Amino acid sequence: MELDNVLWMLTALAAVVILLTRMRLSATRRQSGHAQVSGSILAMHAVVGVSALTVWIYYLTSPSDLLGLVSVALWWLEVILGILILLRWLPGGGRHAAPSVDDSWAQGPSLSILGHVGMLLGVTFITYCVLTGKIT
Repeated sequence: MELDNVLWMLTALAAVVILLTRMRLSATRRQSGHAQVSGSILAMHAVVGVSALTVWIYYLTSPSDLLGLVSVALWWLEVILGILILLRWLPGGGRHAAPSVDDSWAQGPSLSILGHVGMLLGVTFITYCVLTGKIT
């Protein structure tokens, strides 16, 4: 499989993770181990995610060194924000987490863990590709 195809698939998966994370965290019902995270932090997480995705797509269509570095920086900011929110959200993961209850998405936070760890791995691969000049 060509590297371009892999990067476009990772881009599509990142878009799905950003969308589902925003939908899940903005749900009005209590969810499994849901921490009391302020709306402004959630909004910043969504804005950084959409910005990273937008800059990254533009970079894939017309690569330049500066654009690649900006997109990588935005991706890492998004991953760090997401993992910090996730750590706070895990049941027993912090004093801010509510007791674990079932939600309509999954039994516990496993779907969120999968998404955020997947983003971490994907952003690591994206960083490797950008920093080594694999994208032309």
